[in-house]
Amino acid sequence: MRIYLTGVLAALALIITSSVHSMAKEPVYQSLFGGAAINGFDPVAYFKERRPVEGSSELTYDWNGATWRFANSTNRDRFAAHPEAFAPQYGGYCAWAVSQGYTASTDPEAWKIVDGKLYLNYSKSVQARWEEDLPENIAKGNANWPKVLE
Repeated sequence: MRIYLTGVLAALALIITSSVHSMAKEPVYQSLFGGAAINGFDPVAYFKERRPVEGSSELTYDWNGATWRFANSTNRDRFAAHPEAFAPQYGGYCAWAVSQGYTASTDPEAWKIVDGKLYLNYSKSVQARWEEDLPENIAKGNANWPKVLE
């Protein structure tokens, strides 16, 4: 029974790893269970309110293969008019990870606007590491994007 259970757990781990890996191939980071871009947070709010604000499942806009959520209709309309101006860089994947040549999920609380562009990171500790050399890490990220999706 123990061997059987170990085999089942190994198979489940492989399935989950494969699912997460293939999910990373999407051009926009989408939460595993909700399917919303950038964990369902409103990308415009980072610019307008200077903080992460959770979007509503009733205020959405589909762009670049993902459903984006918004806190209000004004933000949704702003995004719809100019999505490239508000969407996070690297499809909302972790900016540090992309600078290192891979993708990772993000924490909506680990964010920074640099030169009018939104960047998200896996965690605040990873963000601190990324911020140690912003120009270099952004240049590396730009060079690696979108090749990291291949």
